[in-house]
Amino acid sequence: MAYEPAMVPPKKSKRTLFIVLGVVLALCCCGGSVGGFLLYRAVQDATGPARATVDTFAGAIVARDYPAAYGLLCADVRDRIGEADFTRQQSGQPELTGYEIVGVNVTNNNGRVRGSANVRFTPRDGVAVTQVLPLVKEGGDWRVCD
Repeated sequence: MAYEPAMVPPKKSKRTLFIVLGVVLALCCCGGSVGGFLLYRAVQDATGPARATVDTFAGAIVARDYPAAYGLLCADVRDRIGEADFTRQQSGQPELTGYEIVGVNVTNNNGRVRGSANVRFTPRDGVAVTQVLPLVKEGGDWRVCD
């Protein structure tokens, strides 16, 4: 009888295992980065226009450009108070030197789009005050509806 050597399976390389794990890890990291970026863009697309309105409104208040600020108010507020009264009320407030938009939230509840923004106003004298500005969407544009 002829002697046949036993078949020895080829040795598995640890190097191949590390390469496969490296590729899987790289794909996961790239997927997480892309997913994070897409989530960030979705949030910016939702809040960006509302933030721009708040930025313009707060900037007008600090600059004491009350007609510009009044133009960004919602119809309900403009129906309750005229521009002259709004200007008179705002002129009586302490002088502001700056502002910071701390946060903007937007919600869509059964097609009713609303939001709010937290704005920290800095007065010339005194401590900064954070104010919540309610927002509504009217005719496709965001409006401050205090």
